[in-house]
Amino acid sequence: MIKKDVRRYHMKIDRLVSIIMILLDKKRIGAQELSEFFEVSPRTIYRDIDTINMAGIPVFSTSGVGGGFEIMEKYKIDRKVFSTADLSAILMGLSSLSSMIRGDELVNALAKVKSFIPADRAKDIDLKTNQILIDLSPWMGNRNIQASLDIIKTALEESKLLTFEYADRYGNRTGRKAEPYQLVLKSSHWYCQGYCHKRNDFRLFKLSRIANLQIQEEIFTPRAYQKPQLDFTDIMATLQTTIKIRIHNSIMDRVLDYCTYELFSTDDDEHYTVSFPFIENDYYYNILFSFGDKCECLEPLHIRTEMKRRIHDLATLYEK
Repeated sequence: MIKKDVRRYHMKIDRLVSIIMILLDKKRIGAQELSEFFEVSPRTIYRDIDTINMAGIPVFSTSGVGGGFEIMEKYKIDRKVFSTADLSAILMGLSSLSSMIRGDELVNALAKVKSFIPADRAKDIDLKTNQILIDLSPWMGNRNIQASLDIIKTALEESKLLTFEYADRYGNRTGRKAEPYQLVLKSSHWYCQGYCHKRNDFRLFKLSRIANLQIQEEIFTPRAYQKPQLDFTDIMATLQTTIKIRIHNSIMDRVLDYCTYELFSTDDDEHYTVSFPFIENDYYYNILFSFGDKCECLEPLHIRTEMKRRIHDLATLYEK
């Protein structure tokens, strides 16, 4: 019963906010039109209007043909409080999120922001909004990410526990139960920050490593939240070294994903030498291998020697 009452309360709050937005947008609207729009009885709409009045927003009604509810003119929000740039930026941000995280609240937020756009500025704002497209969905890869996002989002809203299998970077799988606290998008990868009951600590779980994700009926009491560390600039600076690589110009675009053009110098008509930031671990060695025969490590010698050893091991694997 408590869950139903809470859900009903949130539905009423959403409806009240929506009614206010509609009244701000329209000169006048009738009770019957509002009741049909929200699929509730006219009596419920009248109670909602009384609630809005008690909240300090003066709504009055007029009877007869063309009558209805409206907010007193002096309480109307000046739509010019938002500049064209403000509204364009808000719409771009909301649109980019709605492409990845589905939900009525994002759709409603978009609709509410658009309701602030005066008719004489709609074309200009639409033009500026479409000048930048932010598409966070991947070209290819794990298509189960969207389903996981929907499940985690529901668990976040309802403070419910999640269970799943989690694979570490070596492929070892363990069963986990976690309290979800935050969805994180970092470098085109989605993560869930949660309190792991197995580790008794906060952990950042990469969604692509999660399998058999399920939301539980068990509701948890939120604990003091520990935000994940997402900025490793200082740590990386202490770990990174610089190596010299020679690359073919056909992979220049890919190499630029890891360093800036200032680190490139022309070698000949088809090649560049690059001062490449590097950390001596599997991840960075695999980056070099991903460039194939279009990349050669020139120095230091021990990195070049390690590359040769790994190439030999790979060749041996295929000779079996």
